Amino acid sequence: MSKWVYSFGAGHNEGKAEMRNLLGGKGANLAEMASIGLPVPPGFTITTEVCTYYYDHEKQYPPELKDQVAAALARVEEAVGVRFGDHRKPLLVSVRSGARVSMPGMMDTVLNLGLNDETVDGLAAASGDPRFAWDSYRRFIQMFGSVVLGVDHHRFEEIIEEVKISRDVHEDTQLTAEDWKTVVTGYKEMVAQVTGKPFPQDPEAQLWAAIGAVFGSWMNARANTYRRLHDIPANWGTAVNVQAMVFGNMGEDCATGVCFTRDPSTGENIFYGEYLINAQGEDVVAGIRTPQPMAQLKAKPGERSMEVAMPKAYQELVAVRAKLEQHYTDMQDIEFTVQQNKLYMLQTRNGKRTAAASLKIAVDMAREGLIDQTEAIKRVNPSALDQLLHPTLDPKAPRKLLAKGLPASPGAASGAVVFSADEAEARAAKGEAVILVRIETSPEDIHGMHAARGILTTRGGMTSHAAVVARGMGRPCVAGAGGVTVDYSSQMLMAGGQTIRGGETITLDGATGEIFIGSVAMVEPQLSGDFATLMQWADTVRRLKVRANAETPLDADTARKFGAEGIGLCRTEHMFFDPQRIGAVRQMIMSETEGGRREALSRLLPFQRADFIELFRIMAGLPVTIRLLDPPLHEFLPHSASEIADVAVSLGTDPATMQRRAADLSEANPMLGHRGCRLGISYPEIYEMQARAIFEAAVATAKETGAAPVPEIMIPLVATRRELEITRAQVDKVAKEVFAETGQTIEYYVGTMIELPRAALTADKIAEVADFFSFGTNDLTQTTFGLSRDDAGKFLPLYVEKGILPKDPFVSIDPEGVGALVKIAKEKGRGVKDDLKLGICGEHGGDPASIQFCEEAGLDYVSCSPYRVPVARLAAAQAALSGGGDRTA
Repeated sequence: MSKWVYSFGAGHNEGKAEMRNLLGGKGANLAEMASIGLPVPPGFTITTEVCTYYYDHEKQYPPELKDQVAAALARVEEAVGVRFGDHRKPLLVSVRSGARVSMPGMMDTVLNLGLNDETVDGLAAASGDPRFAWDSYRRFIQMFGSVVLGVDHHRFEEIIEEVKISRDVHEDTQLTAEDWKTVVTGYKEMVAQVTGKPFPQDPEAQLWAAIGAVFGSWMNARANTYRRLHDIPANWGTAVNVQAMVFGNMGEDCATGVCFTRDPSTGENIFYGEYLINAQGEDVVAGIRTPQPMAQLKAKPGERSMEVAMPKAYQELVAVRAKLEQHYTDMQDIEFTVQQNKLYMLQTRNGKRTAAASLKIAVDMAREGLIDQTEAIKRVNPSALDQLLHPTLDPKAPRKLLAKGLPASPGAASGAVVFSADEAEARAAKGEAVILVRIETSPEDIHGMHAARGILTTRGGMTSHAAVVARGMGRPCVAGAGGVTVDYSSQMLMAGGQTIRGGETITLDGATGEIFIGSVAMVEPQLSGDFATLMQWADTVRRLKVRANAETPLDADTARKFGAEGIGLCRTEHMFFDPQRIGAVRQMIMSETEGGRREALSRLLPFQRADFIELFRIMAGLPVTIRLLDPPLHEFLPHSASEIADVAVSLGTDPATMQRRAADLSEANPMLGHRGCRLGISYPEIYEMQARAIFEAAVATAKETGAAPVPEIMIPLVATRRELEITRAQVDKVAKEVFAETGQTIEYYVGTMIELPRAALTADKIAEVADFFSFGTNDLTQTTFGLSRDDAGKFLPLYVEKGILPKDPFVSIDPEGVGALVKIAKEKGRGVKDDLKLGICGEHGGDPASIQFCEEAGLDYVSCSPYRVPVARLAAAQAALSGGGDRTA
């Protein structure tokens, strides 16, 4: 018989940390904490395999599940000495989700389950505190009603507010038992009105309904969005954890809190967190009440830290902190409850952290001896480094302070104020920078949080939903800005006598919690300290070289600063669009004679030569791969009447003739037309000019600096051996001419970009005349799939959503199709030349999953955008440490 349920706590632990795929992260860690002697309330975990079964069998459960749940529940009853559904001393339970990876706030939770109109009186009598019992009952109805019955959360809040107004109180804690009875009556009437059915009173029916709701929430919109953003497969499923309740809302000797063993924003080795006296866990993360700091060191005037208010429980928690870090050797995110001064542990997991914190924690733990350098390299998500590679606020820049909140997630951002997640997503899709402003965020806002440059909330603390999600996404966040008032109906926010309307610009500093009116200037990041240390460690283990795609001095300089080992793609056509050059380019294109084209090209030669000299200087002897002109000529054609007239004058002809020439050059499908090496063959003078510019620049740079550059000249869009043979002969001929003219020779290579399936399939023949292959995976993906990268965005997300494709193939390389062609080309090419250099220079060069593929395929280097170079360096190190694949060079 299959085992679907695993018990934990009270000396009966059937799970352990290594079983997270089966028990989910929460269930595995609850069992692990109990097994190492921490105070964990007993409970049981329904496995992720039940979730998979549930969705594979039209939302039905395995036949053995009901009996296994009953047996596990009986074990909990025996451990705590009370019975589920008992009218006198009822056992109450929590029902929580728990996937194998943390998905904070994405799925559903129900607390205080087992309460009804009779057991609430039993809880009041057993606890001696009717107020606590009725407070717990209203919480249960509110959570069950919202999560299981689908009643709008705000309907419940409205009823509480009405009661508070009638009693002239401001805090929930000021309401009495009779007040909560009034709230419960209002809740039940409202639920019956909305659902058409009375609130369920049978505890067993409540339990199974809650279990079903948790499994159901695995496929809700926000969970689907979160999984898509974080590449979490839907077939992993979630576990369900049912656990005996402990209560942080029984009075002033009770509390609940969330804490981190290190600061998740900075990585500092300090105990960091928040707690609330006389509250339950949802109060802390939902931002309904402003929490207090854990440590006195972090307390501000008027705040009462847990260290002062509950010294015994706080010291126990400090000891637990040390024990958990030693046990898990990673920073932990802890949830706890104190019931009548007794500490209980409800959860631990590896804590979400910013990129800066991730770096510091990894490096510090390696230095402390908790982990080694190899593990430190593995600990940092390469994509998260992107958070550190962009500007922050210039400390010298003028700014006008609007308000201040909590520094919930570091970084800085400016953008137009929007008040809804939908508007944030819509405006960001148009290329606008937006700041999402909310009173408090909820999991339904995740799509807008991802689209926004930064997030501002007026409620919630450092562990609120907004703060946790923003840190995980790398978005700057200012939370709990109590001095800011948000009015959704009028689309404005007010603070300090100032009014900011929707669409107006503000700037957030997530490191200080400050909010500024308008835009504030930014400065470049300083990539030293822990960043430099981890990069140095990564460089000692990676095999793949990392180059940059760069054609301007700024890009090249940025790439070098980030550790690029050369240029893997210089797109020479980008240099042609300069206003000083476009006229000569158009004259060259529109000329109908070779003489006319050569005259125009002679005007372009000095510009190209100067461009290459700057790149060679910056790269100081490193390889520079220069792609000769690739795009179709139509991209450079004159369009306006004035542009056509200018070209006509330069060629000594009339506008009508130029119009006809433009029509002759137009193509129905230019990206599969007269471009790449086809231009070099049709108009050899173009490639000859570019080759001359390269070799003259290389010779000049070698004389000037003493460090000879290593040009790698790449012929694009080759489909046949003969195409490369012809164009290579052009390049070699020019090289001999320049070397003869200057009396100096330099080493150079000629290769091709493999971006057509035919080139990959006939790579053995092409390799006979090539020194290197560079895989242009942007076009190789387009030509393999028959997709236009510019148009496919309209339907590719649907393909990913429906599981037709696991990922957007333009974001992460398709290993089965495009990847197979890369491997074929590699095997055929190296079969002819075992020293054939192989690289990749499409957008995939900065994608960690694609870099893993490149390591396994045995390529020599990846090339990516300058700001992705550190990402690629770390991803290459992790790929090497993972075992890689075919490493043959």
